[in-house]
Amino acid sequence: MASAGSMKALVVILCIAAGTAHVVVAGRIDDGGGLEVMWGGASVSPDGQVISLSLDRSSGSGFRSRDTYLYARIDLQIKLVPQNSAGTVATCYMMSEGSWEAHDEIDLEFLGNETGQPYTLHTNVFTNGAGQKEQQFRLWFDPTAGFHTYSIVWTPHHILVVVDGTPIRELRNHADKGVAYPSWQPMRVHGSLWDAEDWATQGGQVKTDWSQAPFVAQYRNFTAVSTAAAGGGYGQEYVMMDAAAQEAMRRARESYMTYDYCADGRRFPQGAPPECYMT
Repeated sequence: MASAGSMKALVVILCIAAGTAHVVVAGRIDDGGGLEVMWGGASVSPDGQVISLSLDRSSGSGFRSRDTYLYARIDLQIKLVPQNSAGTVATCYMMSEGSWEAHDEIDLEFLGNETGQPYTLHTNVFTNGAGQKEQQFRLWFDPTAGFHTYSIVWTPHHILVVVDGTPIRELRNHADKGVAYPSWQPMRVHGSLWDAEDWATQGGQVKTDWSQAPFVAQYRNFTAVSTAAAGGGYGQEYVMMDAAAQEAMRRARESYMTYDYCADGRRFPQGAPPECYMT
């Protein structure tokens, strides 16, 4: 993937200057500004470092962050459901509260597959209740063999999706050109594990094998970095990726992107949405 030089450049761009950021790191993942189990068969490890989500025929499970954030970088390490995970969906996403019809949301959904097949990372962004901005990527490693870091970087300038330090998606703020962008509703971080066999794996062709249940995904090392807590002092690191980071993203998209709503002529026969052409 990215070279050492480009990765170093990306870290410089995405990290927050110590003087302008508020960092929330839970000692225990479920303490302080950390995460809280909300429903289903979720559990916290005895040392407080890992939340395990489980799914069986009766229920999935989920957690959320204790705090809400308006513009933030969120990092979570996740180990996905191993072996035959077809039909299952593990998620990490940010979502506003209040009216569903007008909600904002930034989605990372991990679509399970049959043993030996790659996981698909499904991404989407909703603004004021409207989504339809799906992009999908094939993960280039085994996400069940160990923990990997998945990041959502949400700033006034853009939204980035980052996997193990490599950016794979950018959605820029074009509100000044009439394209809606999430900018005023604080969001809470969520994680869940649920059954979506009607669509998740090969369009629903491969169903969940319940003889493999319970399915388990694990989450750890949650961090949130929020500039809003510091009064909105945005520096250049929030505004642009440098050339090396842009090149790392271009290569990742060229190699691993499997679906892009901007290129879907069947869904958009009159032409792709306007943000697809904006720079």
